Amino acid sequence: MDLGDNIAGLEDDLVTQLLLARGVPRDDLARHRNPTLRDFLPDPSTFNDMDVAAERLAQAVISGESTTIYGDYDVDGATSAALLIRLLRMLGHHADYYIPDRLLEGYGPSGEALVRLGQKGSSLIVTVDCGAMAYQALEEAHTAGVDVIVVDHHKCAVELPQAVALVNPNRLDENDIAAAHGHLAAVGVAFLLAVATVRSLRQRGYFETRREPNLLSLLDLVALGTVADVAAIHGLNRAMVAQGLKIMARRENVGMSALIDASRLNRAPICSDLGFALGPRINAGGRVGESTLGVRLLTTEDPDEARAISAQLSQLNEERRAIEAAVQEAAEALIPTQHNRAVAVLAGHGWHPGVIGIVAGRIKEKTGKPALVIALDADEETGHGKGSGRSISGVDLGAAIIAAREHGLLVAGGGHAMAAGLTVESGKIDALADFLDERLARAVTAAQSQQSLLLDLAVAPGGLKPGLVESLESGGPYGVGWPSPRIAVGPVRLIKADVVGKDHVRLIAAGRDGASFKAIAFRAAESELGQTLLHGTQGRNLWLAGRPKIDDWASSPKAELHVEDAAWAD
Repeated sequence: MDLGDNIAGLEDDLVTQLLLARGVPRDDLARHRNPTLRDFLPDPSTFNDMDVAAERLAQAVISGESTTIYGDYDVDGATSAALLIRLLRMLGHHADYYIPDRLLEGYGPSGEALVRLGQKGSSLIVTVDCGAMAYQALEEAHTAGVDVIVVDHHKCAVELPQAVALVNPNRLDENDIAAAHGHLAAVGVAFLLAVATVRSLRQRGYFETRREPNLLSLLDLVALGTVADVAAIHGLNRAMVAQGLKIMARRENVGMSALIDASRLNRAPICSDLGFALGPRINAGGRVGESTLGVRLLTTEDPDEARAISAQLSQLNEERRAIEAAVQEAAEALIPTQHNRAVAVLAGHGWHPGVIGIVAGRIKEKTGKPALVIALDADEETGHGKGSGRSISGVDLGAAIIAAREHGLLVAGGGHAMAAGLTVESGKIDALADFLDERLARAVTAAQSQQSLLLDLAVAPGGLKPGLVESLESGGPYGVGWPSPRIAVGPVRLIKADVVGKDHVRLIAAGRDGASFKAIAFRAAESELGQTLLHGTQGRNLWLAGRPKIDDWASSPKAELHVEDAAWAD
């Protein structure tokens, strides 16, 4: 066996250990090493109402019915809508779209909008990433004679709203196989509907004179929506993201290609790029700009239009960052008023509703607890607040918000385990905070007690090489539910430590083996970790723990460490 064989064998063994550490049974390693749709895609008919929805959508295609896709204004909603629009286009059918304005219309379908779309001629409306709790709106649509299919993934109540079909793996009446896919983003559910619809058309003989669409070409949209919506990257999601990244690298979608260029990526996107570069730009349209920009970009076939929209989204993303920073500063100032509540409930006037979800995520990271950030109306006494929450692993915030709504504490509310949205009367915010504290305190305590920094590997500084990072990456794609590898590097001395950007700690570390490397601790300057790295090492040796990454900004790729923790080595 030559040296190359030895290296390949070592890499294979390293990936095997990563898969085993993430709960993959030894006899199932092959399927997880290279996740494909063939191995992970369930029969769409397993899901309640899937066949009904597929038959209805197929009938609309055959009869040429006027159809509208009604999407949410975030990345998951935009990619879900774009997927169905592109699917129908490939089937020779045109579909319009409707994306509500976040500030003027709020989340979810409104009865007024659905009825108006029906009056304009749409006999079929498909809601994506919304609708699971839209009782009144869907009843108004039904009364007006408009057929509505709901494609969603948010938590459902026992009673379902009136619709032709409601496809959602989080329905409480789902069977075990379908319920096991409750981690799908809405775009993943939409892809299953696409599979079912094509099958229905095939059975009807629709493709006897037409070419069947290549559904795999839609997986770039699935990958983007899944990662940006922070859906768990395991099982079917991992397979769809892995294959979707391959599709994305081909740049067959004109809008997606322009978005990659606008994000200044000079290589094929990786999983983290979807969450930190591409996704935020799509989100910026719905948060602080025009809600339809994302769908327009992802469905256009005009390169010039795609470049113009991408540039506009990049500009909006910069504006979003400035707004977000101001709201975050104001929200963080209120943290001491929480008196150790299980859920931080922070509210303020003048906060932009378009960034409260991002700020809630930042507060969650800072406190280690679920956070709910509420933007209040101008009228302090009689106004309402729109809130967005983010949770920690092991705490189902979406279920708690639904329970709060059922207790009369909310005007509206819903979500899933890790994220939720709501509308609340300003006078009931304290009662809501008390309710969440009582309901979730035990779960938060349990989740925090189980928090630990799990390591996959420990290496000497000289072992932190691009080849190691590439080997570890081959066990991906990584994300929520399938965490990227974390390693410890040491012992090291810090040669340099300073602050870059707003509050990132930049490091240069050197080991006893003579090797040195760059490292960075993001948003850590004011934390205990950051202060120790900046001022408290005093020449002592450390172990640094974090995620190994490739620094491809240099003339030649180098490995660096994104630091999450540190420990004394002597």
